[in-house]
Amino acid sequence: MPLTMVGIGRRVRVVGIEGGRRLQTRLAEMGLFPGVEIDVINNTFHGPFIVGVKGSRVILGRGMALKIMVE
Repeated sequence: MPLTMVGIGRRVRVVGIEGGRRLQTRLAEMGLFPGVEIDVINNTFHGPFIVGVKGSRVILGRGMALKIMVE
């Protein structure tokens, strides 16, 4: 399922990125790549999409979060 479907406070594992090489590279630079576990910190419609990755917080756009597949 896309990352945007995950509720606040849940921990999920990235299983894939449905985007081109440029998006995959950009997300990998932020620590988001298949196999990594992330915590959803904020997923409200009006605020930024924030995830925790290896002790850091990362803010993502909704379009980018839609392309990150998790389980």
